[in-house]
Amino acid sequence: MSHPRFGIEEEYFLTDLQSLRMIGSPPPQAIEACRAALGVWFATEMFQGQIEVASPVFSDFEHASDFLRGSRQALRTALEPFALGMLSAGSHPLADWREQVPTDEEHFHLLFERYGHVARRSVLSGLHVHVEVVEPLDRVAVMNEVLPWTPLLLALSCSSPIWDGAASGFMSYRQTACDEWPRMGIPPLFADQRHYDEHLAFLTRIGAITQPGECWWGVRPAARFPTLELRMTDACPRVDDALTLAAFFRVLVAHASAQRRPGLLYDQTARSMLEENRWRAKHQGIHARFLVEGIDGDCSITQWLELAAQRFADTAQVLGAAQLFERARAIIDSGTSADRQLALFNLASEQAQNGRSALGQVAEQLLQETAG
Repeated sequence: MSHPRFGIEEEYFLTDLQSLRMIGSPPPQAIEACRAALGVWFATEMFQGQIEVASPVFSDFEHASDFLRGSRQALRTALEPFALGMLSAGSHPLADWREQVPTDEEHFHLLFERYGHVARRSVLSGLHVHVEVVEPLDRVAVMNEVLPWTPLLLALSCSSPIWDGAASGFMSYRQTACDEWPRMGIPPLFADQRHYDEHLAFLTRIGAITQPGECWWGVRPAARFPTLELRMTDACPRVDDALTLAAFFRVLVAHASAQRRPGLLYDQTARSMLEENRWRAKHQGIHARFLVEGIDGDCSITQWLELAAQRFADTAQVLGAAQLFERARAIIDSGTSADRQLALFNLASEQAQNGRSALGQVAEQLLQETAG
């Protein structure tokens, strides 16, 4: 079995440490300090109050862990002189999308011009994971093998229950907002890489896209790298959770890549089940009941994780991720970020007259968790 290389992208909201609000237009010096702290691993995002860390290529999780922890520390140190902090979550409890300022780059200007309020409301942060798929493997066949498991990862990652100052009714409101965009969510059913490439050529020909990167599906063959990219998961406040999800996706891709005919059983029925499971995951997170092949009726996330542990234990062992399923169980036992946010928000709302203070307490919790 191969040991696929991988990379991780984390997105952060820049936050005023006094008001605890996401800052609309940070001082240019603060952005430059972040850029200097991260070097080539720094990336801008759609809004000026948001930045991204795009990791180097990793071969093992010790390197990944050191990098993510070091990057977060470096950014905190860079932001301190400006009374700013960084918050990693799918949504910011004290972000007002009306106050956010687009990043002054042509690519982002085109998005705002083309998609209007859909783009302006996308004040969201995700965890993206790239895992290498080595030729001559067909990336779309491998993707089809992996896709049915992705709502499990989404449920474990949920961290965006609060939107526009209120509980949204979803554990991942980010995924609900993503559904306002074209070519997000679950990709169409593609037979193989050739079929996928033909579809992208068609979209380009009719003017729907200008480049392959404008297909933003929750899992996709990356345009610039020989990888499968996971985009469905929310950004994680706790770095250990981000590493657990990255390890899980890597194990899924490695196991799929080792199959004689990956994706063989992925058909329209499987895709329909995937759509339903994604809905349930973004709505109820780890509390949802899921439809899983091989289990009669619906099942809890604990049952689904146990099935995953049985199926992928050997692959996880080979990749040095033997603790993966134990760590995933710990997320379920203690609750996701969305669970922690809602518990604190509800408690603070009951105890205080001012709802804003409840939101502030949630933001403070997320700042602390992001800092470790």
